[in-house]
Amino acid sequence: MKLGISSYTYPWAIGFSGVTPRHPLAPLQLLEKAEELGVGLVQFGTNMPLDRLPEKELHELVKHANSSRIDLEMGTVGVDPGHLRKQIRLARRIGALLLKTAPEHTDGRLPMGPEITNSLSAVVGDLAEAELCLAIDNSSIPAQELNELLDPIRSPWLGVSLDTATPLGLPQGWRISVRVLGHRTLSLQIKDFIVEPAAHGMGFTVKGSPVGRGQLNIPWIVESFAALRIEPSVIVESWTPEQQTLEETINLEHAWAKQGVDYLRRFIPD
Repeated sequence: MKLGISSYTYPWAIGFSGVTPRHPLAPLQLLEKAEELGVGLVQFGTNMPLDRLPEKELHELVKHANSSRIDLEMGTVGVDPGHLRKQIRLARRIGALLLKTAPEHTDGRLPMGPEITNSLSAVVGDLAEAELCLAIDNSSIPAQELNELLDPIRSPWLGVSLDTATPLGLPQGWRISVRVLGHRTLSLQIKDFIVEPAAHGMGFTVKGSPVGRGQLNIPWIVESFAALRIEPSVIVESWTPEQQTLEETINLEHAWAKQGVDYLRRFIPD
């Protein structure tokens, strides 16, 4: 396993719809955060897409990553073969080791199962030629269903990106995700959380937590992958709660990132 961070480790610092930091975190600064934390892997997600970066900035980013010995991973949305081939070419050009994609269309609709399987089948040759792994995000498709969609496609370059928290919205527990999809996992997004019952006993609230301080059984996850002899990249992410000011939220986000890396170093020395 190799430990890293992603642009989704710092969503508040980067900004999103309705949230605009005074000085948004830039791609080069994300690499610098990795250096500060002592990790050698950075995953650029869809909130910091590399295909929209000006060529000069992209060149500087790759140069910095190479000189700092930081591996790169990319994120995108969609399974359209034409789109994926463009992303594969870009990933190969910058030396990225993995491309992660969410299967949704750009309008948020989830394709039908056969469309997903057929689209992914169409690009396995491109993945093999580029020697690039493609990981399908597990956030919107139940684990068993995603496993069945990928089962007909025999390729060591195709697998899943397993998020420990977002499948709670399916609803589906994280243990099921690991048990069903563990053997296909290429990228593991570690988000910790706490599920609290409502005061009246009807319903629950899910809150983000620093990695290692919530209800996620990280030792069990690490042992599960060790038993499978699978070594995915491991990305520290978090659902940082909003504070009174954006500056306070960003500061907490940075603190949780460090806490998460420090905790996971007990299990992942690289």
